[in-house]
Amino acid sequence: MSKFISYLKTKSFRNNLISAVLTVAILLFIAFYSLRYYTKHGQGLSVPILKGMSFTQAVSKLEQLGLRYEVDSVYIMDSPAGTVIDQDPDANSFVKDNRTIYLTVSMNTAPNVKFPDVQFKSLRQAQAIIESFGLKLGDTTYKPDVSRDVVLEVSFGGQPIQTGYVIPKGSRIDFLLGDGQGNAEVDIPTLLGLTKDEALFALRNGAMLNLGMVTYEGVITDSASAVVVKQDPFVTDSITKVKIGTPVNITLANK
Repeated sequence: MSKFISYLKTKSFRNNLISAVLTVAILLFIAFYSLRYYTKHGQGLSVPILKGMSFTQAVSKLEQLGLRYEVDSVYIMDSPAGTVIDQDPDANSFVKDNRTIYLTVSMNTAPNVKFPDVQFKSLRQAQAIIESFGLKLGDTTYKPDVSRDVVLEVSFGGQPIQTGYVIPKGSRIDFLLGDGQGNAEVDIPTLLGLTKDEALFALRNGAMLNLGMVTYEGVITDSASAVVVKQDPFVTDSITKVKIGTPVNITLANK
């Protein structure tokens, strides 16, 4: 034991100890700066705002910054096809270069759904059902029937459809409803001088009648401002009323 203590007091031990401490310090210094260089400590990029961009614009932006990307697609109703609707990490996040950014892009085509059973259901029930299937309510028209606001017929793209019919998600569905008044008659409104939209409003909301055939007279320069110059049926001395739901044909021309 005394020999060991004597050795600790020698110059040789002190030199070896100093050499060992310096070696450890140098190794730690090299390791620290190697790790710092490898991880590029303090260096990085701010993730750009990609949501709302087209897919090609987002990719171009990421490639300019040296970032990689992966893409997932999903169908979102009313979202333009090929648009970035989500990103991960979020915009303005701080990341290393060459980091992978995950993009969610809206699909070009909608998935198909089977049309549900809405026959003889109330308008409110039928609308809730089709919306749960990702469909939208289109036009509602009426015809004489003892049932009020009950779905009698359903159409898509002007053609009648039945339960189980396969249609694209997001499609607009038109309902033909009962007016609740059977064969009741209403006064024929005068549509002359009205635009198409004004005539449609007057027929559906004012008289519970339907718009029939729409024809045009002469060269139409602005269809939105064209007005009704003829209608059928028209009020005469012998005809003043028609059944609820009767279609009224109109002819439009420039003012």
